[in-house]
Amino acid sequence: MTEAGMLRVPARAVTSLLKDSFVAAGLPDADAARCAELMTEADLTGAEGHGILRLPQYVRRLKARGFNAHPAITVTRSAPATALVDGDNGMGHLVMTRAANEAIAMARDTGVAWVGVRRSNHAGPAGLYAEMPTAHGMIGLYAAVANANHMATWGGADLLLGTNPLAVGVPSGSGPLVLDMATSIVAYGTVKKYALRGLAMPEGWFVTPQTGEAITDPNRSGEGILLPMGEYKGSGLALMLGLLGGVLNGAAFGRDVVDFNADDGSETNTGHFMVAIDIARFMPLAAFKAEVDRHVRDLRASKRLPGVDAIRLPGDRRAQSRAERLRDGIPIAPALLAQLDKLAAELKIKALRERT
Repeated sequence: MTEAGMLRVPARAVTSLLKDSFVAAGLPDADAARCAELMTEADLTGAEGHGILRLPQYVRRLKARGFNAHPAITVTRSAPATALVDGDNGMGHLVMTRAANEAIAMARDTGVAWVGVRRSNHAGPAGLYAEMPTAHGMIGLYAAVANANHMATWGGADLLLGTNPLAVGVPSGSGPLVLDMATSIVAYGTVKKYALRGLAMPEGWFVTPQTGEAITDPNRSGEGILLPMGEYKGSGLALMLGLLGGVLNGAAFGRDVVDFNADDGSETNTGHFMVAIDIARFMPLAAFKAEVDRHVRDLRASKRLPGVDAIRLPGDRRAQSRAERLRDGIPIAPALLAQLDKLAAELKIKALRERT
């Protein structure tokens, strides 16, 4: 997707607008700062569908009390290596920060930790949380039940599955490898980006349930079914992640999922799970990183198919995007900028283009 015609905005200006908006909408200062930090990181790492693009929607939900602006997030240790986090309907970024920190702390003691989450909300890109344990010499796994059902089970026509994302973070000597993927053929945040930029979607993303014909207008995505990646494999993976992130935690799944794109006031009871694995319990961390680096070198140097200019591995795009956007600024579409200007005026805060 081209970035021509975009306004480039420094990351600090994006963070500043995000924080001030959340404070104006009722979040405590520290919570607003944390949400702003993670949303800026989403934009920096190329996950624009989960960055500042989401701000107007989040503010609407805060004002409608669809989010609890002052949650009492609780952690119940159910065994030495397992815990359940109740997010008290708080912002998902805050709930998942707590869950990731809890998993890391538990894994230091037990070697591995599994933390389930309920009564949370949309938390941005999965890769943010899978990457967190890698800074502590650990492997991170994260998955969630998506905040709307855009998919059907393979062969079905009822919207009963979400794009349920999965992410895995693995440390290496040159920075973490981070796999972040939706179980649909494309993340729904990407559809939102296409709509904002007035672009047609490729055929093969959405089909109509009545005829199976392709939908290429992103503004008509609500009329269709988002197809899974890998056909029945993606559908099956979305189902299993939904059971682990939703049903196991007493969180929403299937018909119980609330479409937060259409409903600003209802509690979503979003479920997630976070796993942290302490590498030192299996082998010395330095030795593990050296082995990962060796295999990465082999993969990058492997013979390429015709027309392939380079071998790209999980995390490459995130790292490249982050470096470029820290240097050049985060690209903001004109239509999104208009939304943000309108929001800033309503909240009586400085507009994005006025910040440096």
